[in-house]
Amino acid sequence: MKSILLLTILAITSVSWSQTDSTRQDEVRLIIDQLFEGMKSGDSSLVRGAFHSDARAYTSYEKEGAYQLHAGSIDDFVNAVGTPHDEVWDERISNVVIQIDDGLAQVWMDYSFYVGDQFSHKGVNAMQLAHLDGRWQIIHLADTRRKN
Repeated sequence: MKSILLLTILAITSVSWSQTDSTRQDEVRLIIDQLFEGMKSGDSSLVRGAFHSDARAYTSYEKEGAYQLHAGSIDDFVNAVGTPHDEVWDERISNVVIQIDDGLAQVWMDYSFYVGDQFSHKGVNAMQLAHLDGRWQIIHLADTRRKN
């Protein structure tokens, strides 16, 4: 009898944990999707809303056989998205992996970036998010870029 009770408690706890993890992953994914929908629609307020006010951005790329690191500005990025442009900025993501521990999340994904229908570049996005003020916010974005 005690073993049945113990198994029942463990099963309920396991289901509870997985539902919580799944819900939190869905919440993180909503922020990621908000960022890319904002880029595609040219909506700077959607993009800005995905980031913490102190978020940082970096890009790693290869130039003349050596890796370079460029520090970007989230404000410049938000302004660029919101500035009217003729072509749609379409960053297509795949292989999204979300890991969460307490109030921190890490998201890794492949992407291909298109300007209109024209391929521009591809790479990986690595993001860290924090759960602050009742919602997930991107606090760090690093990406790689290559043309091939």
